[in-house]
Amino acid sequence: MMPYRQITEGERYAMHPLRMQGLCPAEIARVLGRHRRTITREFERNSKPCNGYYQPASAHTYTVTRRSHSRRNTRFTVEDWARIDALLCLDWSPEQIAGRYALEYGLSISHETIYRHIWWDKKQGGALHVHLRRANKPFRKRYAHYDSRGKLSGKRPIASRPAGAEHRSRLGHWEGDTVLGDSQGGACILTLVDRKSRLTLIGKLGRRTGAEVNARARRLIRAQPHPVHTITFDNGTEFHG
Repeated sequence: MMPYRQITEGERYAMHPLRMQGLCPAEIARVLGRHRRTITREFERNSKPCNGYYQPASAHTYTVTRRSHSRRNTRFTVEDWARIDALLCLDWSPEQIAGRYALEYGLSISHETIYRHIWWDKKQGGALHVHLRRANKPFRKRYAHYDSRGKLSGKRPIASRPAGAEHRSRLGHWEGDTVLGDSQGGACILTLVDRKSRLTLIGKLGRRTGAEVNARARRLIRAQPHPVHTITFDNGTEFHG
């Protein structure tokens, strides 16, 4: 198998007249010695979004721009990181620093990038992390990947809801959610709302768990006269049961 090579600027200028002659992507691919899917992908990704017209100069600009964005961390200099460290030591949050950089320097940096810098500094024995506002009580553990809690395999997409639920034209299609008080681990309430009539059922939960939600939801459903056809929940783990 031939190793993959990205389309070059010269090939883009060669593709344009071939396409203007009416050649299909497969024929252009044979002329350039490329796979037809490579040519098709080039036209799909780099044609002008307003009219679908393919122009070599614009296509090359689109590619260079995407490539620079995918490697944005390399744009930050030692002076940039020194300035960020100084703001962190003044107890600025990563979100504040990211916003200030965009306003004052026109440099786009994600607050997550700053967080990764802080945790890297901590591994090296640095003390930037002590300036975080929740340094001793993090919301979640940060490893080399994002937290996958709350994801449920095999869940049904919201687009699969019946038309009566989607257009609010039929009673019996509900939405459910939980509302917390002032404590993450304390009591909360479960709400069920009929999408058509807006009838709202509210029940107290001792804890925000799947078992508590299931038990309370059954009692709320049995207490109202209309049949329940569907209930739409969000991705909270308390609804995974």
